Amino acid sequence: EERMEENVKETVVETTNEEPAEKKGKKKSKDEIIEIIVAIFLGITALTSAWASWIGSLHGGNQATNYTTSNNLAAEGNSMFNEASQNLMQDMMLWNEISSTRIDYSFAEEKGDQDAMDKADWKLDQLLADNCSDALYDAIEWADAQEEYASPFDMDGFVDSYFEDAYAMLDESSELLEQGKQDNAHGDAYGLVAVIYSIVLFMLGIVGIFKQIPNRMIIMIVALVAFLIATIYMLTIPLPTGFNIFSYFGGGIIG
Repeated sequence: EERMEENVKETVVETTNEEPAEKKGKKKSKDEIIEIIVAIFLGITALTSAWASWIGSLHGGNQATNYTTSNNLAAEGNSMFNEASQNLMQDMMLWNEISSTRIDYSFAEEKGDQDAMDKADWKLDQLLADNCSDALYDAIEWADAQEEYASPFDMDGFVDSYFEDAYAMLDESSELLEQGKQDNAHGDAYGLVAVIYSIVLFMLGIVGIFKQIPNRMIIMIVALVAFLIATIYMLTIPLPTGFNIFSYFGGGIIG
């Protein structure tokens, strides 16, 4: 009987010692799985964070380029506008002189003064040949064809034609300025994504602090949700204009 009791006690002790060992093995297995998942998650987040930072910096570079080019074009456009204004004033003065010479010719014709007529006619030919542009000459012909008195500057679109190049330059400047603003906004958006990814990295880094598996799972789930939100938002942000990743490996050109 004493021997049987000793055998029962040994069996109970062995069973009791085996149960914690099995639980410890299962817990260790779960810990290893969590560590693997966290390691993979950390790697993916680090890559996407680097991508967001890089694309954001490219947007920043495009913004600076567009702003600089826009300022240069605006300065050139304003210079062209001032030049066009001066040309318009000169042509208006030329037209006044042509009109005055025509009046002198008409007056000499009424008086029968041939010398004055020849002088006015010669002067008129010189003004039209030497000082009058083709565009102004065509506008003068249009004005002469009208039944009532008309100035060549009354012709539709003639005055605006002086400023066409300046307006085109200023419009291009405005377009580049708007592109610069968009690049600025997109760069800020990628910066926000990078910040969210940094938070995800922080959360994944502190997973190991928690001993209980449920607590670890909560942190990982929150990190996963934040990662998905940042990634989905990043996919809605346009890439920089002309971006071609193969150009960095000699397989394409950024246009």
